[in-house]
Amino acid sequence: MVYPIVMYGDPVLRKKAADIEPGTDLAALVNDLYETMHAANGIGLAAPQVGKSIRLFVVDGTTLEDEPTLKDFKKAFVNPQMLNEHGQPWSFEEGCLSIPNIREEVERKEKIRLRYFDETWKEFEEEFDGMKARIIQHEYDHIEGKLFIDYLSSLKKRTLKGKLTDISKGDVDTEYRILAPLRK
Repeated sequence: MVYPIVMYGDPVLRKKAADIEPGTDLAALVNDLYETMHAANGIGLAAPQVGKSIRLFVVDGTTLEDEPTLKDFKKAFVNPQMLNEHGQPWSFEEGCLSIPNIREEVERKEKIRLRYFDETWKEFEEEFDGMKARIIQHEYDHIEGKLFIDYLSSLKKRTLKGKLTDISKGDVDTEYRILAPLRK
């Protein structure tokens, strides 16, 4: 099932998501998240972006042909815990399905260490670097109630204010269904 994607301004995007009860059957929801993400041409999607305030996100970098390190990078992260972010900070232009048509440079650390479960409740502790780390950091922020625009300067945020207001009202062109908090 393809969900509408929640737009900027909805309180669910600013709430720290709740842990999922271990053993919960997540197969259908994980499949729906992948389906929703692919329908919107995304490479990551967190449960809060479909209105579910739970600690779950999916990533799929396999469609990025110019990034060979991502050719097998498709996984679900359940109840993830960021253990460490380290290495040199680096900038890269990020976007977000909940903030369509806005892309900005965001600085993040190059490496992370994460503890998480997959959708079958198998536990992992792994280190990720480069684009894998960046994608995970972006999605992890979603379950912490944080958005990529939070990393921007005050001046940059002020220049985007009108666009963000329009997004909240649903006055934005997307190729996917949206749920805008201020739509009349």
